[in-house]
Amino acid sequence: MEEQKALLNEVAAEGYDAADRPFDFVGEGGATALVCESDPAAREKISSGIKALGYQVTAQETAKEALKAMRFHVFDVVVVNELFDTANPEANDVLQYLENLNMTTRRRFFVALVSEKYRTMDNMAAFNRSVNLVINLKSIDDAGKIIKQGVADNKAFYHIFHETLLKMGKG
Repeated sequence: MEEQKALLNEVAAEGYDAADRPFDFVGEGGATALVCESDPAAREKISSGIKALGYQVTAQETAKEALKAMRFHVFDVVVVNELFDTANPEANDVLQYLENLNMTTRRRFFVALVSEKYRTMDNMAAFNRSVNLVINLKSIDDAGKIIKQGVADNKAFYHIFHETLLKMGKG
């Protein structure tokens, strides 16, 4: 636990560096995605599936790099392996960071968890892990299709909520 806080504090304490920004330019309405996957083959399958959906994608290889990227950018989609840069799925720094965001900011992220132990689209596991969607590694070839469906379901579910926030001037 202390190690996780140390990494978050280390990233937070670092000064601004333009190199930490994941994108130089994102056009209006441009959607962005962050892929946090240690396995290069799986990272490529996820990234190419998301790119096919029209997202600008950045893929990170360490939790520190991912946290730096999220420091200056709110991603539309974050795909994170539960064992990303850790041996203990409960000690995943990226997931912990996302869990601790205030709810207004957190709802702007669509988070997909890549897992070996949970089934794809397992809503109870997603709820338990505080993510929007679960993708089993066996379904990684269909990651783009699964994320597309999950994002569509999430938008439909939160449509009224976001519409109400806009009317209240908080959206």
